[in-house]
Amino acid sequence: MKLAPSLLTGVALAGLLTVWDVPLQAVNPSLVQVSAAEKKDATGLTVQQKIDLLSKNKGQFGSGDQLRRFFFGDLEPLAVQPGGAGMVVNLYNKTNNVTIAYCATYDVVVAVKKGKIKEFAADEVK
Repeated sequence: MKLAPSLLTGVALAGLLTVWDVPLQAVNPSLVQVSAAEKKDATGLTVQQKIDLLSKNKGQFGSGDQLRRFFFGDLEPLAVQPGGAGMVVNLYNKTNNVTIAYCATYDVVVAVKKGKIKEFAADEVK
């Protein structure tokens, strides 16, 4: 049985690329992995930049949209407390260990803090 030269060449190239990847990673480890805090997503922002942006924009219209865009599906509700225009929901992001107080009436973020916080101080969520 005679193998076609193009098939043999394709197999050889695939093997070469597979073996070539290992030395490349050994030479430049920065190509291998970036920590979760430094990874940028489609927005071009790191997680810390997103948290800082939410903190900067808290109380402003549009911060609720930022919250949903930045942490879609990653927030778990911790508690509800009086504040804002009635009630505020405290949402926790386990991956980044940050709690965000959100007022659904005005669709704004009212407080952002590191850690798992069940209740913010009353002056923080007014």
